[in-house]
Amino acid sequence: MAETLGSLVDKLSIKNLRLWHLDEMLEGKSGSDAKRDELQAKRELVLKQSRDLMDEINGFFAAALEGKVKIRDEKIKMYENKNVKPSDAIKELGLAISELSLRNIRCWHLEDEVRREDIPDSEIVQLKRRIDATNQERNDLMDKVDEILSKKAGK
Repeated sequence: MAETLGSLVDKLSIKNLRLWHLDEMLEGKSGSDAKRDELQAKRELVLKQSRDLMDEINGFFAAALEGKVKIRDEKIKMYENKNVKPSDAIKELGLAISELSLRNIRCWHLEDEVRREDIPDSEIVQLKRRIDATNQERNDLMDKVDEILSKKAGK
């Protein structure tokens, strides 16, 4: 799949989540120096990846506004998630990006819940359905980011 602004922003929000969780782990880590060094090395890698991604996003913006890259990647959907309804409230790019980041945070925490060993299988099934719905919202928001940029660029 060719990268779009929506997919790049999605990746950046996941990198930011990883960075946040690594910082949280480093703050609470009273273990060995080796474990702390390992976490710090992971943090530095994620930070570098985030900076590289920001450079890619900035380059994409410049190229998109000059008409040098395809802004939207046309998707063929083979399913319809009836639990997810597009929101008319998402009108601005910043809000769409914020909503996309929020969906990534929700997915992250739902996945953490599923990995717990102290909950019954029936609850895991319900959590998985919420993950599916949230992931669909996430994909819809990536498309929305691309749509907004496409309209702004007049494409």
